[in-house]
Amino acid sequence: MSDHIRHLNERRSFLTNGGGAERNEKQHKKGKLTARERIAYLLDEDSFSELQPFAKSRMPECQNAPGDGVVTGYGTIDGRPVYLFAHDFTVLGGTLGETHAEKIAAVMDLAAKNKTPIIGLNDSGGARIQEGVVSLNGYGHIFRRNVLYSGVIPQISVILGPCAGGAVYSPALTDFVFMAEQTSHMFITGPKVIEQVTGERIDAESLGGAGIHNVISGNAHYSARTEKEALSAVKTLLSYLPHGRQTALPVKKEDIRPLLNTLVPADSSKPYDVLQVIKELADDGTFFDIQPYFAKNIAVGFLKLGRRTVGFVANQPKHLAGSLTIDAADKASRFIRFCDAFHIPLLTIADVPGFLPGLQQEHAGIIRHGAKLLYAFAEAAVPKVTLIIRKAYGGAYVAMNSKGLGADLVFAWPNAEIAVMGAEGAASILYRRDIQASDDPEKMKREKKAIYEKENAGPYKAAACGMVDDIIRPEDSRKKLIQAFDMLAHKEEERPKKKHGNIPL
Repeated sequence: MSDHIRHLNERRSFLTNGGGAERNEKQHKKGKLTARERIAYLLDEDSFSELQPFAKSRMPECQNAPGDGVVTGYGTIDGRPVYLFAHDFTVLGGTLGETHAEKIAAVMDLAAKNKTPIIGLNDSGGARIQEGVVSLNGYGHIFRRNVLYSGVIPQISVILGPCAGGAVYSPALTDFVFMAEQTSHMFITGPKVIEQVTGERIDAESLGGAGIHNVISGNAHYSARTEKEALSAVKTLLSYLPHGRQTALPVKKEDIRPLLNTLVPADSSKPYDVLQVIKELADDGTFFDIQPYFAKNIAVGFLKLGRRTVGFVANQPKHLAGSLTIDAADKASRFIRFCDAFHIPLLTIADVPGFLPGLQQEHAGIIRHGAKLLYAFAEAAVPKVTLIIRKAYGGAYVAMNSKGLGADLVFAWPNAEIAVMGAEGAASILYRRDIQASDDPEKMKREKKAIYEKENAGPYKAAACGMVDDIIRPEDSRKKLIQAFDMLAHKEEERPKKKHGNIPL
């Protein structure tokens, strides 16, 4: 038996060394960790159990490649079970072949059977050219599972190296994508091919670096300075995803937050940072901003209210006055659908002047993209609470989880302005003749604007019509929200039976 054990230990030592000391050192010189170092950093100490370490390629020239270039298995993060796979760039460049794909598919299947999150650590040269179309078929198996298990288990991708060609579609199909600056890149067509085909010269960072996908394309949700920072952010995200039934703490005196009375300017044209409002509503230190650099005019993410995880969608007046745009609608819609899929209640914080006007937005399809937001909110069956903290105008008011769209409860602050349009525009239309006939049109316009604000734009008319459930003091908002989500915790809602809806993609 001792000979067998010695042989096993030798084989394991070979496998765990990846591509060998020289290639591991080369990985380090690029500022990157090895696959196993990443796993060790991400998981709780000594919790990793590897799966299929002895799997080999069916191609003779690739049979000495440890694990066929991918490490798969399971472990825990802060005691929570997770499954994962990590491309090993030191082995065949982490390229995907038939066996490599089978290992990833197998660990995804196990994660789904056990209703456990799956995390992919991506660092791959793409399809293995030596294996030809078989490697492409492997991608198909992975993509299919990404779709099958969407809404069944949380799927998280961490880009820690190259991710090019067809390989990019697996991360794109997952729920959250994390990237590390300088070392991670995603693109369909690489810089060399682009130059050959179009003559355009561009480097990998400008084409598909972390900055591009977090700021411009919106393909990523989090940008980290280092690999370790990216992996730590994944741990933080997981701490917000419910694991079992959520329970909230009873409301306490400390849940009165007087600072909320001062955070929103009385002048509705003045900007402010809605994240300060959200942080004041949340349990101390519990706030996670998703896609903070993309579509900055809307904020989405997670907070804790009385220990309960809640997803938030909030207009951000610091950017474009918080108006809704194509990118904002896309960002919010996808987040809302994630929360609905995993039974996470939704808090909407509305301060919206409307959809952003302009030729570019209209031609690019704001009607279709804006409809996604309406669809996502109306489709969501989780507890939905809206807090109107200032402006709520026109179709954008409806889109931000209004009562008519399906909000369970709507609260408004006493300064809220809920109307078809802003008071100035409405007064100009409704009282146009009076203003034109006046000896002092500007004075008349101001007077009519004040009348409109008093009679139509405040929260009381909406409350009288049942579109607002209560008008509350800002300082009471946290207490009211904790109570609301507690009372909605057992919400059940009958929906028409159907195969699936047809969201306006």
